[in-house]
Amino acid sequence: MADLLTGSILTVLLGLVAVFWFLVWKNSGRRKIEIIDPTTNSTATTTVYDGGCRSKDGDDDVDIIVVGAGVAGAALAHTLGKEGRRVKVIERDLTEPDRIVGELLQPGGYLKLQELGLEDCVEKIDAQRVFGYALFKDGKSTRLSYPLEKFHSDVSGRSFHNGRFIQRMREKAASLPNVKLEQGTVTSLLEENGTIRGVQYKTKSGEEMKAYAPLTVVCDGCFSNLRRTLCDPKVEVPSCFVGLVLENCQLPHENHGHVILADPSPILFYPISSTEVRCLVDVPGQKVPSISNGEMAKYLKSVVAPQVPPEIKDAFIAAVDNGNIRTMPNRSMPAAPHPTPGALLMGDAFNMRHPLTGGGMTVALSDIVVLRDLLKPLRDLNDAPTLCRYLESFYTLRKPVASTINTLAGALYKVFCASPDQARKEMREACFDYLSLGGVFSEGPVSLLSGLNPRPLSLVCHFFAVAIFGVGRLLLPFPSPKRIWIGARLISGASAIIFPIIKAEGVRQMFFPATVPAYYRSPPEVRL
Repeated sequence: MADLLTGSILTVLLGLVAVFWFLVWKNSGRRKIEIIDPTTNSTATTTVYDGGCRSKDGDDDVDIIVVGAGVAGAALAHTLGKEGRRVKVIERDLTEPDRIVGELLQPGGYLKLQELGLEDCVEKIDAQRVFGYALFKDGKSTRLSYPLEKFHSDVSGRSFHNGRFIQRMREKAASLPNVKLEQGTVTSLLEENGTIRGVQYKTKSGEEMKAYAPLTVVCDGCFSNLRRTLCDPKVEVPSCFVGLVLENCQLPHENHGHVILADPSPILFYPISSTEVRCLVDVPGQKVPSISNGEMAKYLKSVVAPQVPPEIKDAFIAAVDNGNIRTMPNRSMPAAPHPTPGALLMGDAFNMRHPLTGGGMTVALSDIVVLRDLLKPLRDLNDAPTLCRYLESFYTLRKPVASTINTLAGALYKVFCASPDQARKEMREACFDYLSLGGVFSEGPVSLLSGLNPRPLSLVCHFFAVAIFGVGRLLLPFPSPKRIWIGARLISGASAIIFPIIKAEGVRQMFFPATVPAYYRSPPEVRL
């Protein structure tokens, strides 16, 4: 009887031990994730299973730190989170941004948004579909449509309030259990023996914290205070945008962006909601008339308003009288990275172009697709030097889209600005008339601008076709010595516009990427 009782007790104990170890094993892949909702600032704790991408040093709960949750940061966090990475996003301010740029997404950017599974972020924010541009000059106008015939009917440009779009992206990222959004200000990158190990940041409450991860991606925007560690920033400010919102205004061409080739520089109009039209007045240089003393209102009414299409002139003046006038410097910065183990730059912290063509978000989303595909085969991110050498291919693979949009933005801005020089005037007139020809003459440049045809060589061909078209108009019907001289200066001026931009982008990476050794770099071997 005693033996039977002892055997029963041992059986029960063994059973309890077995159950205990089963529960330990079952929960060993689980962890608690705190999700911070950026809209309500509320938190929720969720139990999730860890994926295969585990860190072996630093913070065991984080694979990748993303600094900044703007368009690039939020989209990147969601993309990497879907890939099974554990992502920590640190954003200075999680309230809805209020900006006057980043409001037009080109069709090429929308295709990238679809590829990343983020196309629903343009829903429920009163976004407007955009099918092309209307160009105005000296009382003449022409309409340039995106070449969308080969794409699904949903594909087009989208215009919206920038802040609403970013909040939707943040919500989408925060909905993933392995992505954590936290409000805080990153003050520095943590470096050890030339390798970035993480970041130091200050929380919303002012507490100094450190976070560690095998890879840190810096996406803290055009005002980045971290980029100097990771690149050679050569920021130019060619002009400033003066922003207004026109209420209940009907544009001459519905669902189109409007570009007025004004004097001294272009004026933009495009819808950002069903009742609002954004107006951006470009002012060359880094100084603009003062808003506080009324100089800006006077400038807008006396210089800009007479050049606005008559259909929207009253709405423009009403917007000026309303007084909600804002300004923003337009920055341009070519990508000049210092490959650094453990870190990567993206978005406006890495590469900027004049916002005239609205290509910034397209470049950022395209870069995210490239980075996602490069990281996809990697389970272990801890071999920082090897990962850094491998990711050098990112800088080459991104070039077709980035360099095409960057070069076009810089070149178009210079061509569209008024100039007292006769050769520049002829180039500007030739550009307008070339685009007005229709067919391949408008479809080619618009497909480049929209991000649907990321081919740098095609861009250069069209640019010099415009110059040659301008020279041909000068030489017909009779090539006088004066016209020949202006034509020669036109070609020279066109070369002076585009070649420095191409040089800054990198001739070899732009036109001959296959000759760059990193182009063929294969992923590091997986360590199990």
